[in-house]
Amino acid sequence: MQEKPVFGPDERALRAEVDKPAYRLARAEGRWRLAGVQWPHVLAAVTAADGSEFGLRFDCSGYPALPPTGRLWDLATDTALPFDRWPRSKGGRVGAVFRTDWKGGTALYLPCDRVSREGHDNWTRETPTMIWRPERGLAQYLEIVHELLNCADYQPPLRAAA
Repeated sequence: MQEKPVFGPDERALRAEVDKPAYRLARAEGRWRLAGVQWPHVLAAVTAADGSEFGLRFDCSGYPALPPTGRLWDLATDTALPFDRWPRSKGGRVGAVFRTDWKGGTALYLPCDRVSREGHDNWTRETPTMIWRPERGLAQYLEIVHELLNCADYQPPLRAAA
């Protein structure tokens, strides 16, 4: 008889969440999918307007009380996504979030990101819908990224995935 794995409370919370309808619907519609869990890291893939997928690697330590922090990730090689394969912008909000100059590309510049929100108390007033909400969970972060990758400001990367 095989024993069931024992998960800590943060991992149990995440695993329970990804069985909820919001995740199943997003997966069925092709918006995003969970690509793997090696706690405390969670891998996801988000579909862009041109049909390409962008991998994200989240550190979910302390989840959901603490927000995750996410970075673009090459799911095939299990390494950080090279900057020339990052989504590009026509000069708007995509470029404001997918910043290669922010924290060396280790976090997306979003109010729901644990690392990026530090020192940005003004975001609570300026972008209240993007502040981390534990009850919305990782779906909140994935929805924001999906919206960005499917808005008019999105441009494909300089170099396509190999």
